[in-house]
Amino acid sequence: MNILVMNGSPRAKGNTRRMIDAFADGARSNGHRVDVFDVCSMKISGCLACEHCHGKGRGECAQKDGMQEIYALLRSADMLVLASPIYYHGVTGQLKCAIDRLYAAAYPSKPPRLKKAAMFLSSGDADMYDGALFSFKGDFLDYLGLADMGVYTSAGTVTAEKLAELRAFGASL
Repeated sequence: MNILVMNGSPRAKGNTRRMIDAFADGARSNGHRVDVFDVCSMKISGCLACEHCHGKGRGECAQKDGMQEIYALLRSADMLVLASPIYYHGVTGQLKCAIDRLYAAAYPSKPPRLKKAAMFLSSGDADMYDGALFSFKGDFLDYLGLADMGVYTSAGTVTAEKLAELRAFGASL
């Protein structure tokens, strides 16, 4: 299985990255390919709402930036993982910007191999996930019709138990 992870954390060694690494270790141990994109370190512009992708672009975005790397691997991805710390009740602005740009990739239909989605969220407070969950459910599970492979959260410092859970999840795929 090809798994594409979009990491919305600006911290290279933070809790979100530790969650991703544990999951990726487990998935790779079972022979899966895992590609992680650290969207905070990529040049990704916001969607211009130009509708080029839904017109003469035929599903291709008019902007040529870091999203081109993501689009290329999204075509062969079987599963998408969105990972982010919680900022103001939702995912980081950098990840939201990249998510908005997935609009082009979903036209005229979602990437053909993409069937599954999961979400990893870290926060200082366990009651801050509703905004991110609303987007995950509405945009990815309902709109794109992806199978819900789970939402994994960590409030405060990510624990060894949570990392083991994520490693086991990755290995179970």
